[in-house]
Amino acid sequence: MTKGQNLTINGSGNYPGGQYDKISIRGDGTINTDVECSAFHIFGTSEALENLKTGSVKVFGEAEVKGNMESDEMLIMGTMAVGGRAALKKMKILGTLDVGENLTGDEANIKGTIAVGGDVEYETFESSGGFEIKGLLNADKINISLRFGQSFAEEIGGGMITVKKKSNSFLPFGKETGILTAKVIEGDIVYLENTKADIVRGKKVKIGTGCQIGTVEYTNELTQDQSSTIKTKTKL
Repeated sequence: MTKGQNLTINGSGNYPGGQYDKISIRGDGTINTDVECSAFHIFGTSEALENLKTGSVKVFGEAEVKGNMESDEMLIMGTMAVGGRAALKKMKILGTLDVGENLTGDEANIKGTIAVGGDVEYETFESSGGFEIKGLLNADKINISLRFGQSFAEEIGGGMITVKKKSNSFLPFGKETGILTAKVIEGDIVYLENTKADIVRGKKVKIGTGCQIGTVEYTNELTQDQSSTIKTKTKL
C-alpha cells in the first residue's frame, strides 16, 4: 500500500483524495476524489464521493463510499454504505453494511446485518445476524445461525451449507425465531432448519425442523424431519 501523510479530521470539512497513510475521522469529513490509504478509521461521519482502496477499515460511526471499495480487513461497529462494488477480503460486521452492487472476498463474519444489491461471493460465509442479498450467495462453506427476523437470498450455492435456528432464550417472550428464504439452495452437503425454499439440490440433503420446501433433488441421500414439508422429492 502506498504511503503518504496521515489525515486526521476532528471538525468538519471537504478534503482532497489521493494517497495517504492513515485517515482518521472523528468529526464530519468529505473526501472529494479517489482515495488510497493503509488505514481508514471512522469515529464520526465520513463520505467518500468516489472510490476507496485501503488496507484496514474500522467504522464506529457512519461511513459512505459513493463508488467502489477495496479493503484487506474490515470491522464495522456502526454503519457503512458502498454505492458500487465492494471487494472486502476479511470482514466482520457487528453493525450494518449496505452494498449497491456485488460483494466479494475471502472471509465474511456477520453478527449485524448486510444488504447487497448484487451477488455475494466468499470462501467462507458465516452469519448469526441477518442479510438481504438480491442475487446469488456463493461460498465454499456457508454457516448460517438464524436468531431473529428474516434473512433472504435469491439463490444460495456452495460446497457445505448449514442453516440452523439459534436458541432464543435471551429474546423477549413471543419474539419470532429467524427464518431464511431463498428461491434455490444448491450444495454438495445441505442441512436446513427454519428455511423456505422453492428448490433444494444436493448430494446429501437433510431437511431439519421448521422447513417449507417445494422440490428437493438429491443424488445420494435425503432425510426429513416430520415437522417440515417437502412437496416433491426427486432422486437423480
